[in-house]
Amino acid sequence: MHSSATKPEPLVYTVEEAAAVTTLGRSTIKQQIADGKLRVIRVGRRVLIPRQSLEDFLAR
Repeated sequence: MHSSATKPEPLVYTVEEAAAVTTLGRSTIKQQIADGKLRVIRVGRRVLIPRQSLEDFLAR
């Protein structure tokens, strides 16, 4: 039996994942974070970008 269930979208993205889904470069994503245009969550050394933050940024 073949399942047609889709994988849920992640709640957060790494910088690399955000770059891939937006087709922007990693350096562009990092610059937007540095400029305060993308809200991030820091967990230890990891930088995570909430999906809503990415959607809000792209809607501008």
